[in-house]
Amino acid sequence: MKNIQSIAFHPESKEELLPDFTAEFPYIATHAELDKFPEQLVPWHWHRAVELFYMESGALEYCMPGGTTLFPAGSGGMVISNVLHMTKPMAAKEKNVQLLHIFDPALLAGGLGSRIGKKYIDPLLESSQIELIPLFPERPEQEEIIARIRETFEISPQTFGYEIKLRNSLSELWLMLLEQARLLPKNRNRNGKDNDKIKQMMIYIHEHYSEKISVKTLASCAFISERECFRVFQDCLHLTPLEYLTNYRLQVACQMLAKGHRTITEISHACGLGSSSYFGRIFREHTNCTPSEYRRKWQDRDK
Repeated sequence: MKNIQSIAFHPESKEELLPDFTAEFPYIATHAELDKFPEQLVPWHWHRAVELFYMESGALEYCMPGGTTLFPAGSGGMVISNVLHMTKPMAAKEKNVQLLHIFDPALLAGGLGSRIGKKYIDPLLESSQIELIPLFPERPEQEEIIARIRETFEISPQTFGYEIKLRNSLSELWLMLLEQARLLPKNRNRNGKDNDKIKQMMIYIHEHYSEKISVKTLASCAFISERECFRVFQDCLHLTPLEYLTNYRLQVACQMLAKGHRTITEISHACGLGSSSYFGRIFREHTNCTPSEYRRKWQDRDK
């Protein structure tokens, strides 16, 4: 199981970059130490793989276009393919560990157009009303599923037949989750067009955050009006375009401060946040500390 303390993005699509994820066996297991992420959150992102998780410690909030859900220790859930999501620990100083199975649904479906895919996999992936299947131990019908998710992390890669045993376990869990999906309220809709538009604009920001970016520029890259741009950001991310831009720039700044040795002035300009005085003010507003204090805090952790 790979231990992670940050995430990276594909240079072109800007989907999350999944380490060791290959077409030969499209699956990885990760041990995410969320309290050690420099940004103090997992920023808005998406991936074609599904995300099946168990909260080992701490409490984590999942933010999605359809709303937010809090997952305390002992709970779990599954995020559907290509759904935008952001997660953040509820207590910055609390140990916060999430175990994740991340896999391409094709691992379970088999060949393209298979009966298993059509009958059991596609109905869940193609549902316009499901972003997340939450699981809580106080609900008897979900307690067993959570226990099974936790158990699958104990299947050792050194075990004979590991890949087959893991795939079988994930297939059984998928069937159980499909049953749970039928019980979810049908009042949340994933708008495919909005999903495409917001991703186009997010990709533009990820590629040009160091430059001056206007709402007009963002709207143009998605071929929509400025008014529509505001609506899509609000509906999908619950932020204005400029709030997301500022947040993303600050996330990049946090990574630079935690892992590099560039000066504060160099970082402020590299992130598109202008003068070091403005950068210092807005950074303090978002993190409750100065850039220098933040750098010392995170770089001292590695000593």
